[in-house]
Amino acid sequence: MLWAKYITFFGLSMVKFLFTPFGGPAANLGFWETYFSCIAGAMISAALFYYSSGYFIKRAADKKRRNLENALRKGDPIPNTPKFTKSNKFIIRIKHRFGMFGIAFFAPLLLSIPVGSVIAAKFYGSEKTAFLMVVLGIVINGLCTTALAFALYG
Repeated sequence: MLWAKYITFFGLSMVKFLFTPFGGPAANLGFWETYFSCIAGAMISAALFYYSSGYFIKRAADKKRRNLENALRKGDPIPNTPKFTKSNKFIIRIKHRFGMFGIAFFAPLLLSIPVGSVIAAKFYGSEKTAFLMVVLGIVINGLCTTALAFALYG
């Protein structure tokens, strides 16, 4: 039964890392059990998405190219206007204000591990320390969120 809890926290942390540690006290897990289950899942997910981000970036570019070709074929206006959503503005603000550390530290935490890892790889994939920064962000954020969870509910 205990392994089922570890696996649950591991799996949930692969997707939404920010909220998963808050279930630790309710699941009767200790601080370190919650922390290591969460960061292990987050690190595996970050590695998967960071190192496969080329596929996702290429897929998005292909979709954009296909939409452009379809619009030109149909005679529609060219759908090439950038979309400035709140999320996009937030990401760019973090990038300009904090640079690689900000993207690697905040994007996986606030958006999700998969999205944040792909964004970090897109902006800083050529930097040798980018993935290390993502992992460092996971370790520090995991410690902070787990400590907060146990301070509030433990």
